[in-house]
Amino acid sequence: MYVGTLSFDLLLGDVHSLKEKRSLVRPIVAELHRKYAVSVAETGNQNLHRRAEIGLAVVSGDTGHLIDVLDRCERLVAGRPEVELLSVRRRIHSGDD
Repeated sequence: MYVGTLSFDLLLGDVHSLKEKRSLVRPIVAELHRKYAVSVAETGNQNLHRRAEIGLAVVSGDTGHLIDVLDRCERLVAGRPEVELLSVRRRIHSGDD
C-alpha cells in the first residue's frame, strides 16, 4: 500500500474577505475530490484573506497510479487562473515506512 500527499500553498487574487476566499477555494477542493476521488480539504491559513493551503491524500496499491493521480491534481491546481501556486510539497509513503 502506498499513500501520496500533496500540500499546495496558494496566493489568491483580489480577495478582501474570508467569504470571497471560500468562494475561490471551495470549487477547487470540490473539483479535485470529484475528478480524482482524493481526500482533500483546506488545511491551513484559514484566517488569512489572500493565502490558502490545500492538502490532499491518495491511497493506491501501485506507485505508478499514485504518481499519475498526484501529477494530475497538481496540474489542475496550477492551471487555475484565479490562484497563484506558490509551492507544492509532495510526499509518498509506503507500507514499509
